[in-house]
Amino acid sequence: MKETITLLLNTALEALKAEGALPVGTQPDIRVDAARDRAHGDYASNLAMMLAKPAGMKPRDLAERLIAAMPTSDAISSVEIAGPGFINFFVNTSAAGEVLFDILDAGDEFGRNRDGAGQKVQVEFVSANPTGPLHVGHGRGAAVGDSLCRLLEANGFEVTREFYYNDAGAQIDNLALSVAARIKGIEPNDPAWPADGYRGEYIQDVARAYMQGDTVTADDRQVTAAANPDDMDAIRAFAVAWLRHEQDLDLKAFGVGFDVFFLESDLYESGKVEATVKRLIEGGHTYESDGALWLRTTDFGDDKDRVMRKREGGYTYFLPDVAYHLDKWQRGFTTVINEQGADHHSTVTRVRAGLQALDTGIPKGWPDYVLHQMVMVTRSGQEVKLSKRAGSYVTLRDLIDEVGRDATRYFLVSRAATSQMTFDIDLARSQSSDNPVYYAQYAHARVCSVEAKAAENGWAFDENLARASLHLLEDARERDLINRLGSWPETVRRAADQREPQQIALYLQELASEFHTCYNAVKVMVEDANLRNARLALGMAVRQVMRNGLDLLGVSAPREM
Repeated sequence: MKETITLLLNTALEALKAEGALPVGTQPDIRVDAARDRAHGDYASNLAMMLAKPAGMKPRDLAERLIAAMPTSDAISSVEIAGPGFINFFVNTSAAGEVLFDILDAGDEFGRNRDGAGQKVQVEFVSANPTGPLHVGHGRGAAVGDSLCRLLEANGFEVTREFYYNDAGAQIDNLALSVAARIKGIEPNDPAWPADGYRGEYIQDVARAYMQGDTVTADDRQVTAAANPDDMDAIRAFAVAWLRHEQDLDLKAFGVGFDVFFLESDLYESGKVEATVKRLIEGGHTYESDGALWLRTTDFGDDKDRVMRKREGGYTYFLPDVAYHLDKWQRGFTTVINEQGADHHSTVTRVRAGLQALDTGIPKGWPDYVLHQMVMVTRSGQEVKLSKRAGSYVTLRDLIDEVGRDATRYFLVSRAATSQMTFDIDLARSQSSDNPVYYAQYAHARVCSVEAKAAENGWAFDENLARASLHLLEDARERDLINRLGSWPETVRRAADQREPQQIALYLQELASEFHTCYNAVKVMVEDANLRNARLALGMAVRQVMRNGLDLLGVSAPREM
């Protein structure tokens, strides 16, 4: 309908240019928005106010000229001018209802588009260190990242999901020392426990599996434990593989998969880190001071220069990050989105600066970042801080076990990533309208129930009768639902463009609310077959869009609840 109205306005615009009322070169971006108040019509445009100055007319006078120049359309019942010059459109009921069959005909494809034209996009998300179970913050990253991938795919992009493992450095040494200590019977409260050791019970599980000679399979390798308590290299390799496998099980339980698993250690083994350092030095962007090697990141917008190689040897963490992102660029990803925790905020500027210093044609501001804030988990109004298994944080598996995959995914993606969020376990478990995922899923199940009852009464849905009866959907609540359904494709585009999958969750809440309100007020199972079938079509369209939206969030659409 927005396209229809835009076409009408554009035709009027061309007519006024031909009359000389507007400059020939006038070509504004015509905006048509859903009206906030149904009393002011279904859609509104501010075109007259945008063009009043170049036209040398008052906005209301120009609005009158535009309306007069518009061709008639069966889709529009009336057009009015409001306020300083808004043009309000009232849509013919039958024409508005045609979107219902656009939805039913397109099915799962409704709302999807080919705007991306197959452009390659890489999304890196989760990227947890292989030192322990995934925590709830990783879960938020997984929910946001995977939903963003689904959104981009729905907009026609070719998406690669990537997980980056920091499997090198001090944290991995501490992991190996922790496992070795457990093998030797040292407990976390023992004075001999490593100063920066990991204390969760999972360390005992790793130690036991290692000494049993177990074999574990990670994405790219299979590791058999040497069962030698003194072989630190073997302990390190086994522990990393064991935890990578455990994290993979957590992600599978969460319904999240990856196309590529990339290891930091590969950057060192392949010589890519050293090659990056060499290129930065040859480019004249480095200097030595106090025994350390520095990169002049201030030349590229950073607030201070950064150490690349420490005085005591070894590279700081941002240097392999630069090498890693150079590798992404060389793999042909001109669009890269990193979904990470807000604690990575400080790395954004320095990684981008390092990439600019390489002088390889990488554009400024590359890659893109989506940073999520922390999650606080509560039960009975009190913060839940500890997991028995992890020892110091709430794990993703804890939440899945408590409230299920659907509720966990929906809750973690339902707020803007930039907002801190509270995950209320009691609310997520409740079967009430206060629980947003239950409320949305119940809308889908409710339509399934209505359709089943109609069939039981011998009132199977008659598509032809429904198509001919759309003009009967005259209740304001029905019109609100129709307009909401019509805005779904635009919502999918906007959420992907703005990298905000929470817009999908918000849309589903609004759709569910309007559906439940309409269903409670407007009877579907009526004797009048024309009205009944028109309302069944409305409900079935709601169900389809609800299913499409839930799928973009990785959440199921149950037929019964």
